[in-house]
Amino acid sequence: MSLLFEPVSVRAVQIRNRLWVSPMCMYSAVDGVPQEWHHTHLAQFASGGAGLIVAEASAVVPEGRISPRDSGLWNDAQRDAWAPIVRAIHDRGAAAGIQLAHAGRKASTWWPWASERGSVPAAEGGWITTAPSAVAFEGFDEPVALDTAGIERVVAGFADAARRAVEGGFDVLEVHGAHGYLLHQFLSPLSNLRNDEYGGSLENRARLLLRVVDAVREAAGPDRAVFVRISATDHAEGGFSPDEAAVVADRAIEHGADLIDVSSGGLVAHQRIEVHPGYQVPLAAAVRRGGRIPASAVGIITSGAQAEAVLQAGDADAIFAAREWLRDPHFALRAAHELGVDVPYWPDQYLRARWR
Repeated sequence: MSLLFEPVSVRAVQIRNRLWVSPMCMYSAVDGVPQEWHHTHLAQFASGGAGLIVAEASAVVPEGRISPRDSGLWNDAQRDAWAPIVRAIHDRGAAAGIQLAHAGRKASTWWPWASERGSVPAAEGGWITTAPSAVAFEGFDEPVALDTAGIERVVAGFADAARRAVEGGFDVLEVHGAHGYLLHQFLSPLSNLRNDEYGGSLENRARLLLRVVDAVREAAGPDRAVFVRISATDHAEGGFSPDEAAVVADRAIEHGADLIDVSSGGLVAHQRIEVHPGYQVPLAAAVRRGGRIPASAVGIITSGAQAEAVLQAGDADAIFAAREWLRDPHFALRAAHELGVDVPYWPDQYLRARWR
């Protein structure tokens, strides 16, 4: 029996398989509003058999955008633009999620294909960034350390965005606590030099993340799922560690999260990562703690057989993939074909490819 194509229920959310689409920034929004590109981009994965599709990191406040071209959920116009995209995903049989994010000191940067690099100047549409401490990411402008009022605005921003996500019809709300963005910046001693209740001990460094999880859980209500993405290691000496990640994951579950989406890195430019197929799977296994904490794995997972093996080994409860979905928007249908699994959600228009 295939675990990859076994349906799973998370609260009231029914997900038809365990091969999911990771949030991937498109840098194609206008004033935070998703465009036709987002509609086509995300709906195609549902036609391709994905169980869950999580839309890109969407800023909870304007200054939380990675770039001026990032999507958001800080106003109702953005919510209303996401709603038909969610309906298109649902119409094709998949569950829809969105990643709620604040980029912190990695905000106000150029999009990947821009000719410039680093921070966007104010004259070009950039803004002053915020962080736990006034410590810049290498090559970016120095941020302003958040004061107490600023922290409260962050929590309120996540709560408001979560409410709009629910109103827009999303099934899964993912809190972005990874890849060097604001909540990760608070978690890591390399970027958090505070000496108040948000700095120092792991308990203090995790305080903001857990407050955000509380706020999102409340806004999500009892039926929708709340995920938390974490970077389980900074891949840098003195940084956030897998042991700390397991503790934070456990606390996040206690605070109402339903699954931990395990990734790594992104906090500092001097990180050292040995990249190879499935390189982050052991981190998911460590956080999962033998199945006590629901967790997903990600990281160069490119075939159905590889994804199935991760689940059969008990290293994760689900598989997120990113680049493989970009290469093949029908990754799940291909994986089912390769594994000999007869899934019932081939689009009628594609049935001729089901077996031969």
